Parts: sequence; C-alpha cells; structure tokens
Amino acid sequence: MDIAAPEETSRQAVHRAAALLRSGKLVAFPTETVYGLGADATDDRAVAAIFEAKARPSFNPLIVHVADPDAADAIAEWSELADRLAVRFWPGPLTLILRRRPESSISKLVSAGGDTLALRAPSHPLAAALLHQVELPIAAPSANRSGRISPTTADHVRHDLGDRVDLVLDGGACPVGVESTVLDITADQPVLLRPGGVARAEVEAVIGRPLAAPPAAAGSELRSPGRLESHYAPRHPLRLNARDVRADEALLAFGPGPLSGARVTVNLSSTGDLTEAAANLFSMLHDLDRQEIAGIAAMPIPATGLGEAICDRLMRAAAP
Repeated sequence: MDIAAPEETSRQAVHRAAALLRSGKLVAFPTETVYGLGADATDDRAVAAIFEAKARPSFNPLIVHVADPDAADAIAEWSELADRLAVRFWPGPLTLILRRRPESSISKLVSAGGDTLALRAPSHPLAAALLHQVELPIAAPSANRSGRISPTTADHVRHDLGDRVDLVLDGGACPVGVESTVLDITADQPVLLRPGGVARAEVEAVIGRPLAAPPAAAGSELRSPGRLESHYAPRHPLRLNARDVRADEALLAFGPGPLSGARVTVNLSSTGDLTEAAANLFSMLHDLDRQEIAGIAAMPIPATGLGEAICDRLMRAAAP
C-alpha cells in the first residue's frame, strides 16, 4: 500500500490518485464522512475489485461520488426535488437514490443489477479535487473490510485493507465521522434508507413533509449500503444502553457522567454534543477494539439529530 502523506502537496497526490483510478486501480480517499475505497464507476473490472478487496457481498450496492449536480444528471434522472436537496446539501453528506438513465455508463455491479443509482457530491477538499481531476464518477464504499468498523483516518484503512489498496490519500481525520444520509426520491414519498451526516429534520425542512420509513431489508431490493442487520462491527462484543459496566469491559461513554469501573473508558462527548460524538464514534470504536478486553459497553445516546445515525451504527455493530 502506498500512502500519500499530508506533507505531499495536494496537487501531486491528487494527480497520482487520478492516474491510478483511470487505469482501473483502487484508491482510498477521505471524505467528510469516512474514508472511501474508490474505483472508476464505469469500469466493471475496477468495481469488481472493490467487492473483492472488501470481501463485500455483490448484492450490497455502492455509492457513486460525483463532482456536482451536472455530473449526476448525466448518469441519473435528475428531478426538481433532487435539485432542491442538492442546492441545500451538496456538496455534503447526503446521498440521493435516483433512477439510472438508460444510456448511463455506470457499471451494473455498482447497483447490484438494479435500476437506481446512489449518488452524492462530497465536500472534503481532497475528494472534490480528485473528482474534478479524474473527470469520472467514482464508486466508493467505506475503505474497510465488509461489515467491520468504518475508517475515519488513513491509519484505519492501512490496518484493515493493507495492500488491497493501491494508494491512500491521507487527509487527516474525517470531520463528520459517520456515513452519509441516504434518501430514496424515486417515488412520490421520499424514503430515509439510512440516517447519517444530515439529520432527518434538516431534510424534512427542505421537502416539507415527513420522510417515510424504509421497507424491510429482507423483503426488498437493497438500494442503499448500510442496511444489513450486522454492520460496522468491532471484534469484541458490543452491548448497548449500558447502565453498568464490568471490570473486564471497555466503556463507550456519552455525557458528563460516565459509568465507573471499566478497564478502559473513552467518552464520545463529555458535554453531550452529538456532533462531537458522531465525529468520534468510529475512531473510538477502533481504539477500543485494539484493547485486551472482554467486550464494549455503550452508554445510552439520544436518537435525535445526529444521534439517530449514531444509534443506527451502534445497533448494527451490536447485532450478531
């Protein structure tokens, strides 16, 4: 694995990354949410390499990163609602599910053979520069092995994927820290498929009505990543809404009154700030997972604002 360190000029690093992507290679790069494992979304072989590197099931679709709404409109059926949402939230942590254009060049592997595409325009400066340099849509799930804790630093990518990646652009820690919100707008009623870096209330304020709940994943086509029951999982067992903690456990605390008695304690936010907690979530789970402990106990977190995304990630991380 080659890592383009922060001291390398951004222009040089992005130029190298773009050349590798155009030649069908895999490049991990920072976004404002988590690090993505990128490949040319129009190249079947390159997209297949993402699934192989992650050991990801082929039925689990990928998000395609684009530079702007014009690039999205070229491959998917743009709409007035998509335009309103993009004006408010792009570039940023909102993914839109749209109908694929019949003439779209995007690999069918990206959408697991379905007729929709998951699209977003990231706001991280390195991601944005890479998209403008490569002039291609980039398919990019999180840069980790399938089902494991998402990476928010280049070091997380290195530890999890190693030489499965040709280059990692090191852009430091991801500021949002949880994946994008995924919104299906292919029908009359928009559906929240995955809570994430844009809070539900913010989206509802733009569309002017409540978001619908997603269908049961087991009985429907997967249009979004992050919907499998078990996901984001540490090696150690994780238990939720802990009111006590054992001496052989680590504590994932939240708020000003952490439980006492844990072997190791980290606090997502000692002030109860959900934005800070989201930014710390995966990084702290990575740190705890390297400890010699019997398990991780997570204190309750309110499921409001960004807390909805945090609770979603913890629920799936704790699933069998």
